[in-house]
Amino acid sequence: MEPERRLAFTGFDNDDGTADPALAAALAAGNGGAVLAALTKARLLVPVVAVLGEVEHDENGLAHDKTSDMAVALLQGQDGRNALLAFTGTESLARWSPEARPMPAQARLVATAAIQEGAAAIVLDIAGPAAGVIETDDVRRLAAGFQVISLEDGNHAWVESTDG
Repeated sequence: MEPERRLAFTGFDNDDGTADPALAAALAAGNGGAVLAALTKARLLVPVVAVLGEVEHDENGLAHDKTSDMAVALLQGQDGRNALLAFTGTESLARWSPEARPMPAQARLVATAAIQEGAAAIVLDIAGPAAGVIETDDVRRLAAGFQVISLEDGNHAWVESTDG
C-alpha cells in the first residue's frame, strides 16, 4: 500500500510573492531597527536548491545523478562564518538564482532554521535591490519570538512577546 501524499499547509495560500512593503522600505532606507520591526511580522522566502548526493557511472563511464537532496542556501563570509540566505520576494530571489525554489516561512522560523544550520547571520536580498544582514544576537531574539518596538527617540528595542 502506498503512503498517502500530502502537501503541507504553509499558511501562505494567497501569497503572490511580492515583498512586504514595510520590510522593503526599511531595507531601502538602510534602517536596521525598522528592518527588525518589519521582520517580526514578515514572510520571507528561503531558497531551496538541489544538492548532488550520489553519482553513478554508466557502461561508457559517464556520470549520472543517482540521488540528490534539497538544502537551504548558506553563504560563507570572509571571516568563515555562515549566513542563511533569505529573500523578501520572488523578484529578489530570481535576481540571485532563477533555479532556486522559494520556501515561504515566517521570519521567526527562518531565524530558527539559521540557528539549526549553524549560521551566524541571515542575509536578506543578497542580489538587491537593497540587501541587509541580521546578525547573531538579533537572529537569536527573532527566533525566540521577541518583538521590536519603536522608541520616542527613533531607535528600536527588543521586548519579550506576551504571546510567546
